[in-house]
This record gives sequence, C-alpha cells and structure tokens, in this order.
Amino acid sequence: MERDVQLVRDLVAAVPGLGDLFDAHVFNEAGVLPHVFFWDVVQETVASFLGRDETGWRVTLRFLEEQLRLDVPEVSQVVTTSFLFNLPWPDQPGYCLVDHLGPAMRARFAAIRPSG
Repeated sequence: MERDVQLVRDLVAAVPGLGDLFDAHVFNEAGVLPHVFFWDVVQETVASFLGRDETGWRVTLRFLEEQLRLDVPEVSQVVTTSFLFNLPWPDQPGYCLVDHLGPAMRARFAAIRPSG
C-alpha cells in the first residue's frame, strides 16, 4: 500500500470521527485519493476547532505532527499541500487553529504560507 494511502487509513483509525467521511470518500471516489480526502479533513478539523470539540482537532493535529516528523516524502507532501496549505486564511473563521500547530507543522506552514 502506498504511504499516502496508509496515512489516510492511519488517520481514520486515530480519529474515529472521520470514519463516515472516509466511507463516503471511498464510495464516491471508488478508492482512496489522499489529496482529495484531506480537503474534507481540513473542513472537519476546522469545524471541530470552531465547535470546541477538543478531541477531534487536537488528535488530528497531534497525529499529523507525528507523521510529518517521520519525513516520508509522500506523507509530507499530503500534509503540507493538502492540509496545511488549505487551513483558513487570516481573515477566515478558524484561522486561530494555526496557533495550535506543533513545531514541525508550524515550520512547514510558515514556509508555504509566510503571510499566514
């Protein structure tokens, strides 16, 4: 199994609240498309953050921080381009979520979006 697909499966195992989203994704896409799925992960993570559901967004950020630190190119690409880049912009609700990124994600976020 490709490392980016394994990332998605491991994330869903770590954050059970993403299970229905994953099932719908697999049905609609006839398989796992990590970059497409991560658009939905961003939306769910921001909604969790704004809804004060501490578990979902904190577990997601912690998991992605750990994965990014492994420095696996396929995984790093998905986390960087399909999660971090798609986080809310400074004028959008949920932007404060970026204040909770771990050190590896914070560094990567600053590199790809230096203006926030």
